[in-house]
Amino acid sequence: MSTPIRLLVVDDHNLFRRGLIALLAQHAGFEVAGEACDAGEAQRRAAELQPDVILLDNHLPGARGIDALAGLRDAAPASRILMLTVSEDQDDLASALRNGAHGYLLKTAEGDELFDAIERCRRGESVLSPAMTAKLVGAFTSAPRPGPPAAAIDALSPRETDVLRELARGASNKEIARTLGIAETTVKIHVQAILRKLNLSSRVQAAVVATERGLLVRTN
Repeated sequence: MSTPIRLLVVDDHNLFRRGLIALLAQHAGFEVAGEACDAGEAQRRAAELQPDVILLDNHLPGARGIDALAGLRDAAPASRILMLTVSEDQDDLASALRNGAHGYLLKTAEGDELFDAIERCRRGESVLSPAMTAKLVGAFTSAPRPGPPAAAIDALSPRETDVLRELARGASNKEIARTLGIAETTVKIHVQAILRKLNLSSRVQAAVVATERGLLVRTN
C-alpha cells in the first residue's frame, strides 16, 4: 500500500474541526497527524510533524490564516498548504495565493471534492474551488502586474495552448487528459513546458494569464 498523506488540520471551531477529522478518517489514504486551533499552535505543530498537507482556516483567533502562511512555510517547507475557508472574498483569495497557499477550497465543498483537492495538492497541483475560479482574474487584476510578453504566449504549441486553456478552467491533470484524449503523464510534461516558457512558477499563475488573454474563449 502507498504511504498515507499526513495531514495537519488547523481550525478554531472545535465542532467543525472534530467533524472534519472524523470525515478525513474515512479515507484510507489519509492520516490526520495533528490538529491546531490557532496560528501559533499551528506553526509549532507543523514544525514538529512536517505534514504533507496543512488544511488551514482563515478565521483564526489572534491572526488570520493568511497571515500565518509565511510562518507555516518556514516551519514546514515541504508541506503543501490548502486553505479551507468560508470566505469567497477575492481579496482573501489573492492574499492567500500571493502568500504561498497552494490551494483555496470553500467549506461548502462535498467530501469527495475535499478528498480530491487534498490528493491533487499533495501531487503538486494548485487547487481552487470552482466557485472561486471566476474570481481569480479579478483577484489578480485588481493589482495589475506585468505578465509574460505576447511573444511567449504565441510561442506555445497548439497542444500547450489547449492545456493552458484547461488550466484556466481549473481542471486537474486527469481531467485535462480525458478532455484532450492524451496521457496524464503527457499533460504533466505540457504543464512544465508552459510554466517554463511563460516564466511562471505555478498553475494558478498560468490560469490567470490564460484568462487575462481570453483563452477561455475558443477561437475554432
